Amino acid sequence: MGVFVMPSLGADMEVGKLVEWLVKPGDSVHRGDVVAVVETQKGAIEIEIFQDGVVHDLLADLGRELPVGAPLATVVAEGEAVPETAETTTPEAPAPATEPEPEPAHAEPAATAPASPPPAAPPAADGALRVSPAARQLAAEKGVDLSALKGSGPGGAIVLSDVEDATAGKPAKKTSPMEEMHKAIAAAMTRSKRTIPHFYLTETIDIDDAIGFLDTHNETAPPDERFLLGAVLVRATALAAAKVKELNGHYLDDKGFVPSDMVNPGVAIALRGGGLVAPALMDAGAMSLAETMAGMRDLVTRARAGRLRGSEMTQGTITVSSLGETGAEAMSGVIFPPQVALVGIGAPKLRPWVVDGAVVPRRVLTVTVSADHRVSDGRQVARFIAEFARSVQTPEEP
Repeated sequence: MGVFVMPSLGADMEVGKLVEWLVKPGDSVHRGDVVAVVETQKGAIEIEIFQDGVVHDLLADLGRELPVGAPLATVVAEGEAVPETAETTTPEAPAPATEPEPEPAHAEPAATAPASPPPAAPPAADGALRVSPAARQLAAEKGVDLSALKGSGPGGAIVLSDVEDATAGKPAKKTSPMEEMHKAIAAAMTRSKRTIPHFYLTETIDIDDAIGFLDTHNETAPPDERFLLGAVLVRATALAAAKVKELNGHYLDDKGFVPSDMVNPGVAIALRGGGLVAPALMDAGAMSLAETMAGMRDLVTRARAGRLRGSEMTQGTITVSSLGETGAEAMSGVIFPPQVALVGIGAPKLRPWVVDGAVVPRRVLTVTVSADHRVSDGRQVARFIAEFARSVQTPEEP
C-alpha cells in the first residue's frame, strides 16, 4: 500500500494547507489525476497523484497546514489486498513534526534537565531555522520574526511555547495573501542569487516580419484564433531549448545538472491585484503556434482563477518572462531554481535598423538570457539566442 504525501510545490515551500479533497475512499485513481487542492503562499494549486490504485483512506483533515512530506492518503495498488484493519500509517511514511505529548500520570519521571540552556540548533543546509509546524503557523498569525527567537525544543528547535512567550500581550498581526506571495517570491529569488552563478547574454532582434505575419493572420481570424506576440516568443523559447539542451533542465544538489527531454517553459503571469506566478506550459516543444496560444490562454485563465496544477508549478524546465507590448526595453531576470536559465524579453520598440545596406525603421525587441554558469557558457547561450531569433523571425514555419 502506497502513501500519498504533501508534495513540494516550489523551492521555497515548507507547508501547505489542504483545502479540498476531490476523491474519497474507494475511488480508483490513475497517474496524473487531480485528487486534492492545496493552498500555498502562491495560491490554491490542484495536486495530482502519480500512482495507480484505489484510495484506501484519507489521512489529513481539511483546513490543516501540513509540512512537505506529510502523509495525505493511502492508496492500494491494483491487485494488492486491501488491509482489513483501519491502520492509516506506514513505517515508511514521513510524519509532520509535532509538539511533544505530555507524559501520562503513570510514566516514569523524566531525567532532570541540565542547568545550562540547550545548544542552538545548527542551521539546515539552506540556512533555514528549525521550527515546528505549529510554531511556524502561530508566528505567521502573530507577525513574529522567528529569526529573533531562541528555541527551547530539541536541538534548539523553536516550538509553540517559544512563540507564545514572544507574543504574550501582543495583538495578532495578519498578513494578506499578496504579502505571503511576495515573501515566497523573495525567498526563492534570494536563494537563487545566493546559490546560482548567473551570467547574462543580450541581443536585439528584428521582429518586423513577425509582427507583419501576426497582423495578416489576425486580420481574418476569429477572436479565439488570433495570435499574440507572446505565443511566438514562448514557442521560440521552446524550440531553441530543444536544440540547446544545456539550458533546459534542473540543477540538483545531489546529482548536478539533469537535462530534460521535454521542454516545459514556465510562463510568467501577472495576477490581478499584484503578484506573479510562472506555471509551466507542458511539452511546449511539440506544440504548433496555435496550440501554444491556446495553452497560454488556458494557463492565464486558471492562474487568475487560482486553479493551477502541481505539475505546472514544479516541472518547468526554463522560464520566459516578457514585459509585454509596453514597458522597458530590456530585462535581466533571476533564474527560478532548480531551473538553469531564464529568458527575459523587453517590450518591442521602433528603431532605425540596417536592412540591405539601408537604414529603415524596424520594430525590434531585446532578449536577455540569464544562465547558470555551472551548466552552460557563453557559446551555448549564444547558440540558444541564434535559434530563438530564427524562430521568432519565421513564426509561420511548423
